[in-house]
Amino acid sequence: MKNKETIPFWESKTLSEMTKKEWESLCDGCARCCLLKLEDEDNQNIYYTSVCCHLLDLEHCRCTHYSQRSTLVPDCVTLTPDNLHELAWMPSTCAYRLLHEGKPLPEWHPLLSGTSESTREAAASIFSYATPENEIDAEQLPDYIIEWLK
Repeated sequence: MKNKETIPFWESKTLSEMTKKEWESLCDGCARCCLLKLEDEDNQNIYYTSVCCHLLDLEHCRCTHYSQRSTLVPDCVTLTPDNLHELAWMPSTCAYRLLHEGKPLPEWHPLLSGTSESTREAAASIFSYATPENEIDAEQLPDYIIEWLK
């Protein structure tokens, strides 16, 4: 049985109670949220593509201009505890989404594994298959839809 001091912050705090450092540490570095998505206007279904934001450093799966991302890319969404309920398009493995839904972190999450490489080792990262958006024509985006990711 865990006592209060040994319970990890993501199990003992709500998302709203987390410090900025704790909140940021929830990101596993998969960069799936940085994939461009298409929405079907008829049924509002969201489709992921294998095309990523031009600000993403694919080698490290991190934004090259993180603090300015929402200014540089107006469609970029800054996650907060207050808007998570609106973000059903977030990947099903996203720690923010999982915790918001009352689910545990995946076993490969860096907070559990103790290493930032575990996301890549679990093949949960986009680094091996994503194409930066500035390398394709916008009209080609539907050709890059991927089916396996939710």
